[in-house]
Amino acid sequence: MKNQEKIFVIGHKNPDTDSICSAIAYCDIKNRTSQHQKFIPKRAGQINEETEYVLSRFGVQPPGYLSNIGTQVKDMDIRMSPDADKGMSLKAAWDIMQENSIVSLPIRDKEGALEGLITIGDIAKTYMDTTDSYLLSRARTQYQKIAETIDGEVIEGNPHGYFIKGRVMVGTANPDKMKEYIEEDDMIIMGDREEDHLQAISQNVSCIIVGLGIQVSENVMKLAHEKDIIIISSPYDTFTIARLINQSIPVRYIMKTENLVTFNTEDFTDDIQDVMIKHRHRAFPVINKKGKCIGTISRRNFLGMHKKQVVLVDHNEIDQAVDNIEKADILEIIDHHKLGTLQTVQPISFRNQPVGCTGTIMYQIYGEQKLEISPKIAGLLCAAIISDTLMFRSPTCTLQDKMAAGALALIADISIEQFAKEMFRAGSNLKDKSPEEIFYQDYKKFIAEGDICFGVGQISSMDSEELKEIKERLLPFMVSECGRHGVTRVYFMLTDIITQSTELLFYGEGSREMAENAFKMEPENDAFYLEGVVSRKKQLIPPLMEAAQMSGDYA
Repeated sequence: MKNQEKIFVIGHKNPDTDSICSAIAYCDIKNRTSQHQKFIPKRAGQINEETEYVLSRFGVQPPGYLSNIGTQVKDMDIRMSPDADKGMSLKAAWDIMQENSIVSLPIRDKEGALEGLITIGDIAKTYMDTTDSYLLSRARTQYQKIAETIDGEVIEGNPHGYFIKGRVMVGTANPDKMKEYIEEDDMIIMGDREEDHLQAISQNVSCIIVGLGIQVSENVMKLAHEKDIIIISSPYDTFTIARLINQSIPVRYIMKTENLVTFNTEDFTDDIQDVMIKHRHRAFPVINKKGKCIGTISRRNFLGMHKKQVVLVDHNEIDQAVDNIEKADILEIIDHHKLGTLQTVQPISFRNQPVGCTGTIMYQIYGEQKLEISPKIAGLLCAAIISDTLMFRSPTCTLQDKMAAGALALIADISIEQFAKEMFRAGSNLKDKSPEEIFYQDYKKFIAEGDICFGVGQISSMDSEELKEIKERLLPFMVSECGRHGVTRVYFMLTDIITQSTELLFYGEGSREMAENAFKMEPENDAFYLEGVVSRKKQLIPPLMEAAQMSGDYA
């Protein structure tokens, strides 16, 4: 369906397997139950190795990257411009602008690229300049365009030739007087007297224009032919011809070609508003991704701007959402985390369940909608549940998660234990990664009461030796990271899936004290050793938040 409304389904920044796979699954659900809307999965960050392995295993393309959900020029009502080239006359351009009720006309080449811009004001200014008798020749005006502008026709000579030298004159004096002011190569507007025509020919003018549809004698036609002189016949009188003729010059002569202020369809509207205010043009050309000019926009277009529509999965915190989320129209949220900081203008569908994975909720929705789950989607959702619950070892895991994973594994024809080993092994292959890549692979920022801003990253592995190597590389990076993006305290969870324990690294003023208050223990050297702690959401963040609240760091 051509006019389907696009709706993006997207997870949080630094996406994990659950946020990616749930976005893909929900688009499958909605596209099978909606006719007038097209749901498109997107990602707000780089896909990690674990998710990459899962997508590859089940032959599913990763969602496209969307770094900013703000409104763009392509979300505005772009006014499509009619075809106009630089060879057309001013009159033709004027007629197009009047027919389409536009004040600015982009001039494009055969491929659609912008070559210049002409406005009503440019044409009016040229039309008012009646003292320049060399205007037509300086503009290299084609004889055919001159004839069309005065509703005439070329009755002698090459209509495709150009008037390139001389003035435009009105030849109403007697032949003797004409000798004094007519020069070679001039263009002469004349009446019906044959002797005047002959005098003009004898003086080697470039072109003779006769009005009122007057028939030119055969003798004049013959002599004009011999001297390559153009003769144009028009139904208008001399005054009207003289008044209209300047409108025949080609658009290229007066169109603006330098310092044009243009916008790209991908430009964000936040970035172009100041430019519009500064230049205050009536309209600005818009260029698409292929380099073609497709139309114009004006300040008025901001009034009818279309916000991007989005469904959020696996998060409801503004700091974890795609950039500029406040500029988007949030339609739904499907999540399994605590209530966050996102706000909406209107009531929305918000489904938030205390389960271990958003993928479990997706499995339930398939059942509620009575939709069959394909093996590919089943594999993705099963992987999401295994990942988020650390193969059912996380305290966030519920019976619903286990039942959903079991059913999905049957559909996908996979062994949960074997698949989990392969998936975790792919996800913990961190040898070739920089400390920064490891740190941000699964990182989230939190704000406690009193504006205490802290960040928590996590790596889960089945290889304890690998976790030791990662620790040595991460500690120096955490020092440089503290203080960026308003984060004053930095934590990192090195989670061992086999032993179901976490080594918590910390850095930043107050970070040690906050963790001590949260877990009622002191660190060993540079880390807290937390037995049985594997879940950031359920086991780490709540006590840290409570400790921050009780620490006396704010009034």
